[in-house]
Amino acid sequence: MTLYQPFLDYAIATLQQRLDLNPYPIPPGFERKEGTMGKGKRQEDVLTTSHAFKSPKLRQIRAAHVQGGASLQVLNFVIFPELNYDLPFFGADLVTLPGGHLIALDMQPLFRDDPTYQTKYTEPILPIFRAHQQHLTWGGDFPEEAQPFFSPAFLWTRPQETEVVETRVFEAFKDYLNAYLDFVAQAEPISHTQETKQILQAQRRYLDYRAEKDPARGMFTRLYGSEWTEEYIHGFLFDLERKLQTAS
Repeated sequence: MTLYQPFLDYAIATLQQRLDLNPYPIPPGFERKEGTMGKGKRQEDVLTTSHAFKSPKLRQIRAAHVQGGASLQVLNFVIFPELNYDLPFFGADLVTLPGGHLIALDMQPLFRDDPTYQTKYTEPILPIFRAHQQHLTWGGDFPEEAQPFFSPAFLWTRPQETEVVETRVFEAFKDYLNAYLDFVAQAEPISHTQETKQILQAQRRYLDYRAEKDPARGMFTRLYGSEWTEEYIHGFLFDLERKLQTAS
């Protein structure tokens, strides 16, 4: 059992329980990919698996799970709403590297500076954030250019002990995911054309930023080469532009 497998198992079971879940197409070559990291005695086999679903209000629910021994474990789990809902994104970046654990959990807002939006989607989860923040200290500075894409309930921490990831971080992950699914349950479609245009612009801004600055790009390039990596990022992880081009 790898460190983040219980997180993935819990997420999929919860989604199946709470949503009308269907498979989302994973392009050929991305469901499972094997490689090696390191040299000599430090060489580790690395396995990357992809998982993807959709539901009536959620365009893409997807996970990239990297398992490469004790010093390389990654779960990137993101939910992208359909374009006629003003829901935030759900984002979980759970990363274990030789230097330690990097944990980021958030419901990333479409309109961070809109007070009405904050009231609707951030204020209800601030009590959850504060409850977990007591045990998961702030992880320090993160890039200024990234700040507009995170909410005031952004849980960013660098726990030293693996046990903290297995317990405290896991509980936070569950609470954030269930709170997000509560929002999904309540969400009403938006039919006003101006609003749907703004939602599309906001989703594009977020996806363009994430695709350009994906922190896993270097790791994937070393493992599987540049061509596979760029296709994985643009053709699966952040595929909205491709889907829009296909639709038009």
